[in-house]
Amino acid sequence: MVNIQQAGTFKLGNKTINRMGYGAMQLAGSGVFGPPKDKKEAIAVLQAAIESGVNHIDTSDFYGPHITNQIIREALHPYSKELALVTKVGARRNEKGEWLPAFSKPELIQAVHDNLTNLGIEQIEVVNLRAMFDAHGPAEGSIAEPLSVLAELQKEGLIHHLGVSNVTANQIEEARSIAPIVCVQNQYNLVHRRDDALIDLLAKEGIAYIPFFPLGGFTPLQSSILEEVAVSLNATVMQVALAWLLQRSANILLIPGTSSTNHLQQNLAAAELILPSEAIAKLNKIAVNI
Repeated sequence: MVNIQQAGTFKLGNKTINRMGYGAMQLAGSGVFGPPKDKKEAIAVLQAAIESGVNHIDTSDFYGPHITNQIIREALHPYSKELALVTKVGARRNEKGEWLPAFSKPELIQAVHDNLTNLGIEQIEVVNLRAMFDAHGPAEGSIAEPLSVLAELQKEGLIHHLGVSNVTANQIEEARSIAPIVCVQNQYNLVHRRDDALIDLLAKEGIAYIPFFPLGGFTPLQSSILEEVAVSLNATVMQVALAWLLQRSANILLIPGTSSTNHLQQNLAAAELILPSEAIAKLNKIAVNI
């Protein structure tokens, strides 16, 4: 079995978690909408992740919607005390599966309660507020009002810790003036590296950085350099991309997603892959968005 502890641990709120986690988005149907093609395999993936030592699962009730959280509950409930279930709010899906902002107080409260109900828990370990000012990435705009709503729910005991997602450095600073922030979840990978300076800043503050689309998302990472390094190390390109993230900074927590048990084990094996300095130097040359 893969030893994911080789990648180390990091504090997420009060929990010490393994840096190699799992993102549950792909457990829903095509386009993260509707039921999965193979529910038994989805359950098997979750159980295999836990058996391999994963104790950080990223999810949201708008995956499906509701379906992913319901599968997590069926597969893993009652949950281990070591498991950190992390969700996000700030968006909703209409009947066509389109993504829409959901920043109003009633919407945020309902979203938190939906996550609690579908996961079968009384308190969510971490709730990330996902900013939706621009569909293409972080954009400036105040998040004080919606985050204050979540801070109230935190005081009520429904949320343990708060995080933010798809945000700018200014929004992180604004959020921290309202409540403690334990993690930031933005897009970041070998190619998309706009958050380089932000990652270093958060590391100094002991705040976790959780890159979504660590493997490129709906458009997988492609690079001749990446392929060359993978061949030289007898690894897959995805394993190299994940290993690069793990070696980039100790505060980076990975949540690669998959709906396949075989692919899961391939992803987790990246925890054991050590990239030599010359390989890292080559990989650093392919970034296009620094």
